[in-house]
Amino acid sequence: MKNAIFLILISLFLQQCAHKKVDLTKPQQTKTMEDNTHANNPYYSRTDKTKLNVSNAEWKKILPAEVYAIAREANTEYPFTGKYNDFDEVGEYFCAVCGNHLFRSSSKFASTCGWPSFFEADKDGVIYKRDSSHGMERIEVLCKRCESHLGHVFNDGPPPTGTRYCMNSASLDFQRDKK
Repeated sequence: MKNAIFLILISLFLQQCAHKKVDLTKPQQTKTMEDNTHANNPYYSRTDKTKLNVSNAEWKKILPAEVYAIAREANTEYPFTGKYNDFDEVGEYFCAVCGNHLFRSSSKFASTCGWPSFFEADKDGVIYKRDSSHGMERIEVLCKRCESHLGHVFNDGPPPTGTRYCMNSASLDFQRDKK
């Protein structure tokens, strides 16, 4: 009896360890910084500037869990973990929730704070809100189109603006400039 249970457990373990078959005749997709498909998000557009009024219940059905937690519940990713923290490609940054334009890569700088930082935002892309959470007084940065949480802005940035937009990578999409 013990041997039968042991054999069943071994076979279950081996089934769990089996590798997914890959069809080598088809090209394999690799995930890049720009590989953000929004097929399940009917509100995502990089050209439509219409203000959105979508409930969090609807966003929760559409967005990946990490994006929802940060963008809609104002959570924060751990420092030095975001995909755009140590990223220096040339291009444009958009809202990962709705596709609204937020930043140009030429305004990104290495702040060493652990999150992607910019000294200037698209004035038509963001709005600001007072944030008194966690016993601090800060200025929250939100997407102007969908009002998703992006991060915070501080007055300790480099010239010419003196501001540091400290953003969550999960709230951002990137599109590399065409060569």
